This record gives sequence, structure tokens and C-alpha cells, in this order.
Amino acid sequence: MKLSDALRKAQGGKFRYDISKHTKDKKPASSKLKEIKFRVNIDEHDYLTKIRHGEEFLDRGNKVRVQLQFRGREMAHQEFGMQLVEKVRDDLSSMSQMEMEPKITGRNITMTLAPLPANRRKRKFTVPPKEPEQSEESSSPIPA
Repeated sequence: MKLSDALRKAQGGKFRYDISKHTKDKKPASSKLKEIKFRVNIDEHDYLTKIRHGEEFLDRGNKVRVQLQFRGREMAHQEFGMQLVEKVRDDLSSMSQMEMEPKITGRNITMTLAPLPANRRKRKFTVPPKEPEQSEESSSPIPA
């Protein structure tokens, strides 16, 4: 009798565990907030890399916070920062809509973008897939 009671308890515990796992899997994935940080004098290549990351986040359904930081004398030309944030907004417009307008708070400009519905998203800045390189031996015929 004691053995069967122990088995029943063990099975009940496993059963409850399986049910809790099953209900946990069914919860919809809530959108997370990802952040991309910029500086005013960012290089074009670095800018494109960050924009690609932003597209990836938006493609996965996450919101993106764009933060631009000023340091030192950069604060004297906040218009350059606003131009950069506007450029980011325009470049990511095919993937997102603006949730929060660009806002200057202290030494930062912050803007939040929310992803568009999946059927309206169009990526512009994807990295082209690398083509397999052919070796010289296979591409050039050897004279006989």
C-alpha cells in the first residue's frame, strides 16, 4: 500500500509539473524593449551596423529605444543630434512607427520606435549573403 501511495504522489507531482510547463509555453511573448545608442559623430559603417541591429530587433517584434548621447562640447550643436535621430527614424520607417517623439533630456536625445505589423515590414539594410568563393583551380581550365 505504501509503495502505491508513493507512486501516485510522484505521478501527481509530475502531472502538475507538466501542466504548469504547458500553460507557461502558451503565454504570448511580450514585446521587449531593446536599445541602440548613438553618438553625434558616428561613422557611416558603424551607423549602418546599428541600423541593421535595429531592423533585426523590430523584425522580431521588439520595441527599440534610440538614444543619442552628447559629450562635452557636442552639447553646443544639438541640432546635429536631432538630424541624426531624424535620419534613424526615416531609415527605420519601413519597419516601425514612432511611439515616442525625440525628446532631449539632459545630455541625451531619446526616441522609441514600435514595430509595424509583420505584413507591412520591409527591411532595407539587410546584409547581402556571402557568395561562396571559387578556388582558382576549379574556375580556370588547365591546358592539356
